[in-house]
Amino acid sequence: MLTKRIIPCLDVKEGRTVKGVNFVNLRDAGDAVELGALYAAQGADELVYLDITATIDGRSTFIDLVRRVAHTINIPFTVGGGISSIADVSALLHAGADKVSINSAAVKNPDLINELSLEFGSQCIVVAIDTRYIETENGYEHIVHTHGGRKPTELRTIPWAREVEERGAGEILLTSMDTDGTKNGFALELTATVSGNANIPVIASGGAGSMEHFYDVFTAGKADAGLAASIFHFREIDIPDLKDYLNDKHLPIRMTR
Repeated sequence: MLTKRIIPCLDVKEGRTVKGVNFVNLRDAGDAVELGALYAAQGADELVYLDITATIDGRSTFIDLVRRVAHTINIPFTVGGGISSIADVSALLHAGADKVSINSAAVKNPDLINELSLEFGSQCIVVAIDTRYIETENGYEHIVHTHGGRKPTELRTIPWAREVEERGAGEILLTSMDTDGTKNGFALELTATVSGNANIPVIASGGAGSMEHFYDVFTAGKADAGLAASIFHFREIDIPDLKDYLNDKHLPIRMTR
């Protein structure tokens, strides 16, 4: 069994880490580079930096921040937000990012996934799927959202997850907007469905509030990695303690102490 990964997510606005509930009501959580260095020292397996307003504001992703992070930390990190071209990805990878995450641009132009995978290799292309369970003409369904979770699309989440893998995505970052920031647990049924149908790793995001929630998403949810933000930012759970807990539960975890 592959090692399960713990991934702090840093939602970044103007160089500062922010966190909200259900993608809104943001509050400051500290300097993005300093927090990343702390998590690396604590034993985080990877980091994700998301420029949460890049697509909304029409800005390209924060190259300078990526360079600072690359010079500061020694673990892999993914960068997302406002990425829409081969040139964007090339600039971010050259600045030091290990992977890039695309969402809105992939929905708008699915061929972009194929193009990026062919150009850079699927191992560094992550497709982020922000999903909400909403009422449609066919009843309630999991629907893909874009633009920082603000715009619903016509895409159903499960078929879209299959399509992005077929197009060359190397990983899926699955965020349940319904559970995001609530600390009531990950969306286990949805995560298990996506993971069960995928041949690539699935990162579960949205809802972590306790160590038990990570155990649940790795077992019942079948996720390959668990991503969280506020519980790490505000020191509600420390990564070394979480890893000790999961190791005691006999899950395959990279231990650092």
